[in-house]
Amino acid sequence: MSQENRTLYITDYCLTPGLKIPMSSILVEGEKILAIGGSSAFIMEPGLDVVNLEGNYAIPGMIDTHIHGAGGFDSSLAFEQGADIGKMSRTLARHGTTSFIPTIISGSRENMIAAISSLIKMMNKPYDGAEPVGIHLEGPYLCKEKHGSQLEHDIRPIDLGEAREMISEGRRHIKIMTFAPELENSIRLIELLRENNITPSMGHSMADENSVNRAVDAGAHRVTHIFNGMPPLHQRAVGLTAIALTDDRISIEIILDGTHLHPTMVDLSCKAKPKDRIIGVSDAIQAAGLHDGTYHIGDTSVEVRNGKATTSEGVLAGTTLMLERGLRHLMSFSHMESTDSAACMTINPAKSIGLTDRGELSPGKLADISFCGTKTNNIRMVVSKGRIIFDSKNTSTDV
Repeated sequence: MSQENRTLYITDYCLTPGLKIPMSSILVEGEKILAIGGSSAFIMEPGLDVVNLEGNYAIPGMIDTHIHGAGGFDSSLAFEQGADIGKMSRTLARHGTTSFIPTIISGSRENMIAAISSLIKMMNKPYDGAEPVGIHLEGPYLCKEKHGSQLEHDIRPIDLGEAREMISEGRRHIKIMTFAPELENSIRLIELLRENNITPSMGHSMADENSVNRAVDAGAHRVTHIFNGMPPLHQRAVGLTAIALTDDRISIEIILDGTHLHPTMVDLSCKAKPKDRIIGVSDAIQAAGLHDGTYHIGDTSVEVRNGKATTSEGVLAGTTLMLERGLRHLMSFSHMESTDSAACMTINPAKSIGLTDRGELSPGKLADISFCGTKTNNIRMVVSKGRIIFDSKNTSTDV
């Protein structure tokens, strides 16, 4: 077999689902991982490109399934002149994310259709950073009482005709839709989403126990940003939050910026859920990777001060978080092993949207790899489909 285009990455250790490999190496051929194991198992054959990353460890490239923007790009306004998802792609690559799902918030029918259409056109063009792998619709069928930073007038009852139109415009690119399960026709919406291989995710909701259980039984097995956009836990009233934590069929998103959730609530969630049902998300907006200032998410104006994003009313409006920092927080906030923390950013989100070709470091999977400093946890290098898309020590590849 030809050894052309083979690269061996040597690291202190690798974290991949359920396994920590000390003194490890990853052999990459073309776009895929060929082999992984202890460094002593590999022969330094002639022509092999060796990248020595001692002082760093490897994890699968991180996957963000709930992110609105970064680097100045806003997914909800992708139709605006000059909008460029490449800014988002390159920004995420610098922080260890190799795959992401641009997320659209509630807007007018026309704007949501236009945003979907524009995103698909952008996603089908070449990119030089993280790969957009689908679309997440966070609305418009939400509970107005829990609209958060979304504009209340853009939130509306479930319209199955409109939903079909958005799905058709999405051309199989829509992977997740967040909705409130207490709304009329929610079960029919769940059925429609599942027929089109779209994950129904419950959120921005005041649903009671019966409404949630009906939705779960119908196939809604994901919850959008646990604790946020839903009632808090109550000792005598069971709703979305309590059921999300106790029903093992449900996967939960966790925002790990340290602001949306107290560290103890993160740990509580991680102790309550099976480890493969926890999905770390950023919920980041266009300000991610940029300085403090005035930004937006859809038509909502957002002020970012000291990295915290709020509306003029003081409502939290997404984050400026990258999963790189989210992973550090999860390792610090929870009692999970480092392998399980890494899985929450990699294999868990991959499985949640049916991505079977990435999210773990094993032969045959895409060579999507993030290398982090052993002492700092900062991103040192990022590889996507076997190609270096970020190298902190080489500005020529800093995208």
